[in-house]
Amino acid sequence: MVTVNPINRRTCLALLGASLAPAAVRWPQRFTDRLTSWLETHRRPEGGYGWASDLVSQVTPSFGAVGCYQLLGKRPPAASRVASFVRNNYPVPERRRTERPLWRLDFEQIQTLLWLDEPIDDFRPLAATWTRPAEFTNRYEMGGNPVFQHQSMAVQVRHLLNLSPSADDGAWHEYFSARRREDGTFNTTPASDGSGGHLMNTLWGLLAFNCLGLSLPVAPGLAEWVRRCQLPSGGFTYAPGATLGALDDLAYTWCALLILEHERLAPAQPTRCAAWIESLQTPDGGFQDRPGGESNPLASYYALDCLRMLNHAPQESAAPAPRARRSAIPNDASVFSMQIQAPGNGSPREAVLMARTLGIHLWAAKNSPSGWIAEAQRIADAERAPVRFAVGDEEYGTFVEVPGQGCYSHLADLVAPFGVDSGGPMPRKDHPYPWPEFRETRIGALRRGGGRMVWQFLESEELTRVLLDEATETATYSAIASFHFGNENFLHSQPFLHRWYGRIPFVGLQDAHGSESWWWGDQLAGFTTLFVAKEPTWQGWLEALDNNLVMAVRHDAITGWKTHLAGGTPALREFVARREKQWRWWDDSGQPSRRPAAALTLLRPGMPFEAGAPKQGAALRLRLWQDNTGQALPREPRAELVELRVDGVRVEPVLHEAKDDRYLLHAFADAPGSHQAEARVRVIGSGKISPVAISWQGPSSPR
Repeated sequence: MVTVNPINRRTCLALLGASLAPAAVRWPQRFTDRLTSWLETHRRPEGGYGWASDLVSQVTPSFGAVGCYQLLGKRPPAASRVASFVRNNYPVPERRRTERPLWRLDFEQIQTLLWLDEPIDDFRPLAATWTRPAEFTNRYEMGGNPVFQHQSMAVQVRHLLNLSPSADDGAWHEYFSARRREDGTFNTTPASDGSGGHLMNTLWGLLAFNCLGLSLPVAPGLAEWVRRCQLPSGGFTYAPGATLGALDDLAYTWCALLILEHERLAPAQPTRCAAWIESLQTPDGGFQDRPGGESNPLASYYALDCLRMLNHAPQESAAPAPRARRSAIPNDASVFSMQIQAPGNGSPREAVLMARTLGIHLWAAKNSPSGWIAEAQRIADAERAPVRFAVGDEEYGTFVEVPGQGCYSHLADLVAPFGVDSGGPMPRKDHPYPWPEFRETRIGALRRGGGRMVWQFLESEELTRVLLDEATETATYSAIASFHFGNENFLHSQPFLHRWYGRIPFVGLQDAHGSESWWWGDQLAGFTTLFVAKEPTWQGWLEALDNNLVMAVRHDAITGWKTHLAGGTPALREFVARREKQWRWWDDSGQPSRRPAAALTLLRPGMPFEAGAPKQGAALRLRLWQDNTGQALPREPRAELVELRVDGVRVEPVLHEAKDDRYLLHAFADAPGSHQAEARVRVIGSGKISPVAISWQGPSSPR
């Protein structure tokens, strides 16, 4: 966020037009020592700072940590290493700087470097191309409204680089002016829709106006509007009289105090506000966002800057707020694996094979055709494979609207037990369903049927806060997606999600694409959701969710064959780590060890969902291990056929190849008696020969 920077006067208050420097707070030495010691526990090997639940450095917690040092009047230890990390490690793929850009991350990167007295001119060529708001697909937001926060951050970066105000800012003028309400507030959608403002978006709008050199129309009631956001606790929520997810929060409080500071006003209850902020400091020294969470560097930065604006030195006398609930792990519990939105198409036999070899206990199949889950479970039961198949759908075309915040898709991702009525998708596609209707209709039916909603992604921090804060009170969403197919990690592209660490479990989301589970192998053998329960049943999964005994693990080419974690309390992580050899899918060198090199399947006429099934006779289908894309397309081969023998006789299968599939097929007469086939497959990287064999009984001889 925009901040007070004693080293560089291009600061939040300067942008808002304040003429006086803020009063200096004399931080108690004990307070400073505790906080800085805690910050250093977030230092990571890469040189920056990370979240407590993450093993690697990221820009956002580095921004928070360096901001804390700045407000304390100190320089971070090894500041040059921090600066090097922040400059050279943008947290998402580079294409995101032009495709739905996440300009908040650019702002944090540049502001952190300024705090560290580092040059920023090398960012000028990129920021010079940001001459208008980003295009935003209406597949994600029905009106095509880009995320307001990111647009504000773009012009703030341009201002820091002396690119704005300029004659090139016309499109920015139009965009921000259209979103200013008559009362002086701002929000994501244009003011012409009659909706009200949001506290965070109001700050972003005010900052953008100042960065663009625009005069603010008179809004005499704005300061009072902000004051009325203060709750009895002393903290602030996002709008006066709000009811949907309207909780007090440090980020809201920070935004409110910045606006009031510009107006040279204090909150209605400054003493209560300061006491509430102090109560959020945890025994480890950091601050949580609000009661019931875990401390983190960004919340700690908000807390320090709020105390600065209140000119309040911590007294350490406030009663501490509650921490996140940590459930005890049952003595007889074990670690189990679940894949959410795993493939639900193609060969159910290969799905069972993948589940058995990779140790997947619950397989929530995504958008499977009628009969697929039942067939997969029938095969699993016949082969005594310890996997239960369930529903893991993404209900495409469902849009949910919150006035002023936008109308978004990707809010209807669910898991549910198979064979139970958990309701159906909302009937109208591409229709703006009001959030209360979606909540009562779709989520209500899902929960009554034993299902749960999973938060996939929403790039708007402001709307995410509203809906997930409600979820902490009403369990509308029971889990938050972290690892995702491809190289996406939502906890990195949307770092504000760490706010719910300890409140809502983090899971992995396969979000499978394509027509065959075999060509989703890189993802199935790359990341998973682990849960701790007595049994790998649906009930065991629900109890783990309710008690936050859930975490996600990724270990694949995306992570450089290193293990990354998401979620999980320290006790849960320790419990899971002690049992790593029971569930991990890699060997001691870090390379995959459970991934099957090939799938050999006997095909007969009428077999449902099986590509290559003959109209008469029988056939053997052999699929070989190959890398795959995020659209389940086969890529580079990782295994090759040495030979295929049927009843001891070598045969030459025929290659069948299409854009989305590749397999070898050997057709033959389905003769009576007992038969066996064996394929000898060579793993290309190691040269290891991996035999794959099946046996079957031919049709009975006619009498």
